[in-house]
Amino acid sequence: MSKLFEPLTIRGTSFRNRIWVSPMCQYMCVDHDGMPHDWHLVNAGTYAAGGAGLVMVEATAVTPEGRITSECAGLWNDAQRDRWARVTSFVHSQGALAGIQLAHAGRKASDYRGFTAEAGRTKPAAEGGWVPVSASAIPCPGMDVPHELDLDEIKALVDAFGEAAVRSLEAGFDVIEIHAAHGYLLHSFLSPLSNERTDGYGGSLENRARLLLEIVARIRSVAPTTPLFVRFSGTDWADGGWTPEETAQVASWAADAGADFFDISSGGLIRDIFISVSPGYQVPLTETVRRLGGVKAAAVGKITTPEQAEQILVDGRADAIFLGRELTRDPHFALRAAHVLGETIDYVPLPFRAATWV
Repeated sequence: MSKLFEPLTIRGTSFRNRIWVSPMCQYMCVDHDGMPHDWHLVNAGTYAAGGAGLVMVEATAVTPEGRITSECAGLWNDAQRDRWARVTSFVHSQGALAGIQLAHAGRKASDYRGFTAEAGRTKPAAEGGWVPVSASAIPCPGMDVPHELDLDEIKALVDAFGEAAVRSLEAGFDVIEIHAAHGYLLHSFLSPLSNERTDGYGGSLENRARLLLEIVARIRSVAPTTPLFVRFSGTDWADGGWTPEETAQVASWAADAGADFFDISSGGLIRDIFISVSPGYQVPLTETVRRLGGVKAAAVGKITTPEQAEQILVDGRADAIFLGRELTRDPHFALRAAHVLGETIDYVPLPFRAATWV
């Protein structure tokens, strides 16, 4: 059996393969209420029918102010929970697992809708925006100065993540991921480039990691048997910023606090930096986190062919593969990969069996 199609078990939950859908923002909650609807059902359902082992839905805000844009999804109320249940039900009907990425956008919140000319600027209150928050009053380049969270507000956020985790389970999600990457709130606490606090949440690495570890512990307390992932940016790609070695250390601490698995991306904290983007360019970050942190982790980023994904696993560089843009281009990547790699799988949907890759 190829490594891509070798099942993986995490905290008693079995994944049918190691081809997983990376969380990708959709900006399709067009009523500005955080409610998923038919787009989210069809989008996630397409990946599940296409053979993915895990369908991780987009960054989903734990508070209204935690959305990247007013068109982003949320899970801060029961009505949203009930809408998500329809999505997880269909994903399960196709034999895949459903995951949710719980998030707070922090200083990058209240942006204009993604993939538009206005994106990358703070939307003012007059247009439906709000004041962003962060570890410190340091803006994301091009955006407004955020409000620095006080200790009571930090405590409320830990509660919000815990409450969203409970709703995630009630909605039928099999996996919960904490978003601590791409310059959003938790990343802004981790990186010294965005955290100048002088209290227990700033300064040393232990202090900068404190909020993340509190959220990991809170979610583990309300979801004792659920696989818990953390997505990190493995590096800020900038002098004086967050490093792969720090990522590995905090991943190890997060594992001690109850996290099971790590999803290693990079960047997002600052703009106008040079990143040499080449095939598999982030895989070395995953290797570093696995080796130094002693944890299991997935690779993501410019992984575009079955052969490339398979070789990353065969070489022991990652434990699973998250795919984003390639799955957007080809939602049936997993079914094609099985054909390319000579694997026989029993979860090709009946209507697809006339396709050339069966």
